[in-house]
Amino acid sequence: MKSRGEKQIFGAVVDVETTGFSPIRDEIIELCIILFSIDKSGSHVIEDEYVGLREPSCGIHPAAQRVNGISPADVRGKDLDDTRVLELIERADFIIAHNAPFDHSFITRLFPAAGRKQWYCSMAGIDWRGKGYPNRRLQDLLLFHGIMPARAHRANDDVRATLDLLSYRQTCGTTYLFELLAGLLNSKTEGA
Repeated sequence: MKSRGEKQIFGAVVDVETTGFSPIRDEIIELCIILFSIDKSGSHVIEDEYVGLREPSCGIHPAAQRVNGISPADVRGKDLDDTRVLELIERADFIIAHNAPFDHSFITRLFPAAGRKQWYCSMAGIDWRGKGYPNRRLQDLLLFHGIMPARAHRANDDVRATLDLLSYRQTCGTTYLFELLAGLLNSKTEGA
């Protein structure tokens, strides 16, 4: 429960699947955004979510299709609900993505408002190697933590898995989410 005078903080975890790796030539074909509220301890509650497919104006590179399993037939005639995406972005105080520079470069091209938010990278913002993990790849970190998403490299499953990973309580008692956002959580409360 929030104490009197404590401001509610909202974050968004995002992920995109794309036609390829170039934010200049390639395009988003799937986007997921989950909006959550967070308290000073790093505990969260999912408030809202959106996932959508989008038909690109360019083809889907075969390598990208092998990774995410999204075919041209899956996205034919589909488009993102821009109003819904912008509503979630506007409600968020910050945005998190695993490998945020990649997602940021694609999302801000379609939704410039996302570029005005503070972005946090769950891949680079936590010292995974210092904690004994051999790499920072999401699928490997999930495996190390016993988190088994239904599908890898699909936006909805990866966003949910990222949020599950960030919610993992470390032996020191704090969540990775708290570690990633500690400065924000301490500064976003109003004085009594």
